[in-house]
Amino acid sequence: MHKLIECPICQHPVNGDLGKHVRSQHSEKDFKTAILKAKEKGMSDPEIGAVFGITFRQLEKIITEAYGVNISAIKKKKKIKYWAPQKFKEETTTVWSFKQRGDWATHDGKYRGNWSPYIPRNVILKYSKPGELVLDYFAGGGTTAVEAKLLGRKCMARDINPACVNLTLENLKFASPQPLFPSPVFEPDVAVGDAKNLAEFSDNSIDLICAHPPYAGIINYSSNVEGDLSQLGIEDFIKEVRTVATESYRVLKPGRKCAILIGDTRKKKHVIPIGFQTIDAFLEAGFKLKELVIKRQHNCKTTGFWYDKSIKYNFLLLAHEYLPIFEKPFIIETSSIREEISEYVKVVPNLENPASKKITKLETTTVWLFPADDFDTRFYGNVIERYSNEGKVLFAERSSNNNFSDLESYLKSIEELADSPNKFFIVHTQDIRKNKYVVPVAKNVINLLKSKNLKLKEIIIVAKDGENISSEVVEDNLTTAHQYLLVYEIVK
Repeated sequence: MHKLIECPICQHPVNGDLGKHVRSQHSEKDFKTAILKAKEKGMSDPEIGAVFGITFRQLEKIITEAYGVNISAIKKKKKIKYWAPQKFKEETTTVWSFKQRGDWATHDGKYRGNWSPYIPRNVILKYSKPGELVLDYFAGGGTTAVEAKLLGRKCMARDINPACVNLTLENLKFASPQPLFPSPVFEPDVAVGDAKNLAEFSDNSIDLICAHPPYAGIINYSSNVEGDLSQLGIEDFIKEVRTVATESYRVLKPGRKCAILIGDTRKKKHVIPIGFQTIDAFLEAGFKLKELVIKRQHNCKTTGFWYDKSIKYNFLLLAHEYLPIFEKPFIIETSSIREEISEYVKVVPNLENPASKKITKLETTTVWLFPADDFDTRFYGNVIERYSNEGKVLFAERSSNNNFSDLESYLKSIEELADSPNKFFIVHTQDIRKNKYVVPVAKNVINLLKSKNLKLKEIIIVAKDGENISSEVVEDNLTTAHQYLLVYEIVK
C-alpha cells in the first residue's frame, strides 16, 4: 500500500502519486506553488522529485523562474560563525582539492554552481595586493566580492542577471571585524553588467580578473535573461567566450593575471573539452598561460549505483575543472617563436601484460590520485582493466627520456600512431613550462587529433598522493603535480 500524503494545496490525503493528484485537481500554478512551499520547508530535491513526479531539471526551472536565480536552498540568511578558513595555507602545486567547500563569513552553497571560496582566496592572495582592484564579471552569489572585501581589495562585481546582483548585495551585508587584514575595508561595487561588454572600464585599469563563468547548457543560471551564457549551446558559448577574452585583455593591466574556472561536459558518451576550448579563446586574445591548475571536485559518488554503472558502461564521472591563470604580457609578440624544449615525453606503443597489474577496485571518476609508493601498479592496472579489451589498445606513454626537441615533433609522432587499428588510443602526457609560461601539451594534443575516426572518450587527471612537495612556490611558479590520460575511442 502507498503511504498517505497530505496534498499541500487542498490538505486532502492522497494515496499514491501526489504530483498526479495536484496536476489533475489543481492548476499548474498551484502545482508549482506546492513544490516551492515544499522546498521552503526544507524538503530535499530527491524527495520533491519522488513526491511530485518531476525531474531535477524541472525542479531547477521552477525555482529559477520563481526567484530569478538558480539556488539550491531557500532559507534565511546564515549566522556568521567565523570570518576566515581555519588552518588555511596557500596552494603551492597545480592540483587544488578542497574537501569542504568553505562556509566562513557569508559563504554557503545556496547558489548552484558557485565556486568554493578557497579558489578566489588563493587567487587574490597570490596575484594582488591590498588596495588593488579585482574584477569579477560573473558575480553569481558574490563569492569573489566577499573574499575581496575580507582581504582588503577593491572589487567591481558584475552579473548579467539582476537577481544575482541582489544575491551578491545580500551576501555583502556584513561588517567584518578589525583588523581582519592589514588594510582598509573596501565595499565592493556591485551592479548589472555584461562580461562581453566592459565599456565602463578603461584600458589597462584592472589589477586582477577572477571569475567563474557558467558552463554551456550544464546549469541554467537564470530565467529569460538575454545574454546569459548558460543558455547557449557549446559552439555559441565558445564564440561569446572569445568576446569575453578580448574584453578581459583590454581592461587588464600589463603583467597582471586573469583567473577563469571552467569545466568540461559530456555529450553522446564522449567528452567535449570546453575547458581547453576556453583556454584557446584567451590565448587567441593575446594572453599567456602562467599556470594551469586542476581543481578536484568532491561531490562525485564513486560507490554503489554509480560504481556499477561506471564499470558496466565504461565511463568516468567528471570530477575535475580547470583553473587557467592567464597573464597579459608587457610586450606584444609580433611573430611566433619556435619552441625549443628538451623535456617532451617520448611516444611509444606500450601496454604491459594485464596479469602483472591486477587491482581490486577501479577508479570511477576523472581524477586518479594514487599513493606514490604504489603509483605504477594502480595507474597501469586501471588503464589495462578498463581499456585493454583483448589487448587492442595503443598506449602513447610519457617518458623521462629527452628525445624530442620541439612540440611539433612530439605531436607528429602521436598523429602517426593514432592511425593504428585499435579500439582505444590513449595518450599519457603532461603540461610543461617554457621559461615563465606553461605549454598546455594536453590541449595541443587534443587540438591536433580532431579526427573523424577518433572520439575523445575521457580526459583523466592523474597525480601522486603522499609525495613530499615543497610548501613554497619556486620562482613564482606552482609545482606541476598532475598528468593527463587522453582516452580516444577509435570509431571505424
